Amino acid sequence: MKPLVMVISASGTNRHHDAAWACELAGANTEQVHMSQLLGSENTSDILSKADMLLFAGGFSYGDALGAGKRWAFDLEIGLKEGLTNFVETGKPVIGICNGFQVLLKAGLLDLAEEQATLTHNENAKFECRWVYLEANKNTTCSFLKDLDELIYCPVAHGEGRVLANQDIAAERIAFSYTTAEDSKAINYPFNPNGSQQHIAGLCNEKGNVLGLMPHPENHVVDYHHPRWTRGEVGNKGLSLFEAAINYSKKV
Repeated sequence: MKPLVMVISASGTNRHHDAAWACELAGANTEQVHMSQLLGSENTSDILSKADMLLFAGGFSYGDALGAGKRWAFDLEIGLKEGLTNFVETGKPVIGICNGFQVLLKAGLLDLAEEQATLTHNENAKFECRWVYLEANKNTTCSFLKDLDELIYCPVAHGEGRVLANQDIAAERIAFSYTTAEDSKAINYPFNPNGSQQHIAGLCNEKGNVLGLMPHPENHVVDYHHPRWTRGEVGNKGLSLFEAAINYSKKV
C-alpha cells in the first residue's frame, strides 16, 4: 500500500493542492484536512495517527494576523498539541513549507527556542518572489535528506522568511541552505533572497523527523514548472524532496 500523506491547511493557505499533487507524484496517497476538522474532533490523535506523514501547506494563514504563522501556531499549541506531540514521537516525517515552516517553528515543533532561531521580515523589507537554489546539509539530523545529492531549484514567495539564528545553533539542525549553481558566485542577494543568517533556508528538529523550509519545492515537480523549460532547461526538481520523505515514511 502507498503511504498516506495528510496535507493540513487553514483559512488562508493556498499551496495545499500543489503539495498534495507533489506527494502523489512522489508515490503517496494524500488526504487534505482543514484545521476546522481537526479542532472540531474529540480525538485528534486518532485522526493524525492514520497518516504516515504530515505536511503543513504554505500561504497566508488567517491573513498573517499577529504575524506570519502566529495565529495558526496558536491553534497547534492549544488544540492539537497532544496529537502532534504523539505523532512526532513515532518518528514519522512532518514537513512545513513556507507558512507551514513559520507555524512549526512558532508552535515549538522544531525544538528551537525563539532566542535560538526565529523568522522575521526579509532584510530588504520587500515581498520576494523568485527562484532559488537549495542545498541539503549532508550532516543534518534530518533523517530523509541524507541521500539528497542534487540541488533543488524552486521558487520562494514570502515577506517574512529571514531566518535569524543564534551562532551557537547546532550545524546539524540546518537542513537546507541557499546556494548558487556556480561555485564562483557569492551567496548573497538574490541567491539568498531574504538575508537569512548562515544562508539558512530550512531547519529540522533534534529527532530528525520534522523539517521546515521557506522555499516551495512543490512548485517544481515536473519539467514544465521550470521557468526556462521552453529553452530546454530542466532538472533540479523539488520532487526529490517529497520522494525522499515518502520513502523514509515507509521505514518508520
